[in-house]
Amino acid sequence: VQLQASGGGLVQAGGSLRLSCAASGFSFSTTNMGWFRQAPGKEREFIAAISWSGGSTYYAYSVKGRFTISRDNAEHTLYLQMNSLKPEDTAVYYCARRPADSGSYDYVSNPRSYDYWGQGTQVTVSS
Repeated sequence: VQLQASGGGLVQAGGSLRLSCAASGFSFSTTNMGWFRQAPGKEREFIAAISWSGGSTYYAYSVKGRFTISRDNAEHTLYLQMNSLKPEDTAVYYCARRPADSGSYDYVSNPRSYDYWGQGTQVTVSS
């Protein structure tokens, strides 16, 4: 299983970035996925999750309305479109695989529900 995140960078507050996560080594089109982030000195934080079909999505309150999770199963790629970025969005962003699902926000937002993680991509938002 490999998850390769990319698309991070330096952006001014109010700007946008789109993160990608290229998946390989497993059946991406039948697997639920998610995005987390971790800022220096802080715990890993849930950002967004999506079901295998893309039919169900979940967002942390802090990013709802600004971030959009999506997937292209034909391309085996997960995306995170980030708009209206704020300095507090600065973190390393990780994509992860969620092998099971319960339809519960508590489940999809728990890092222990995920079994494989990408290497992370740095997002820095300047004020």
